[in-house]
Amino acid sequence: MTDINDINIDKYFKKGELVPAIVQEHGTKEVLMLAYMNAQSLQKTLETGFTWFWSRSRQELWNKGATSGNVQRVVSISGDCDDDTLLIEVVQTGAACHTGSHSCFFNKIKDFE
Repeated sequence: MTDINDINIDKYFKKGELVPAIVQEHGTKEVLMLAYMNAQSLQKTLETGFTWFWSRSRQELWNKGATSGNVQRVVSISGDCDDDTLLIEVVQTGAACHTGSHSCFFNKIKDFE
């Protein structure tokens, strides 16, 4: 297990102050949501084991589920090959989407099967 002090957070923010964070459910691998992280929210996520994001609309940190109780316990965090996107695997309590849906991705546009 990697020690939190050994993680170079800054390498994920060389291209900008925010990185996309794809949140995926641990058991099913279903994509639950996409949010954005800054260095501070990534640090808080690493420290607490629960997801923290940067709200682009409110311009503030937010702890997913702090108000609703629909928390996300982090199982793992991976960076992509370019170090500019994060994949966060979580155990989701309740709905991930603010609409009450389990996943934010429920508006199907088209199937290509």
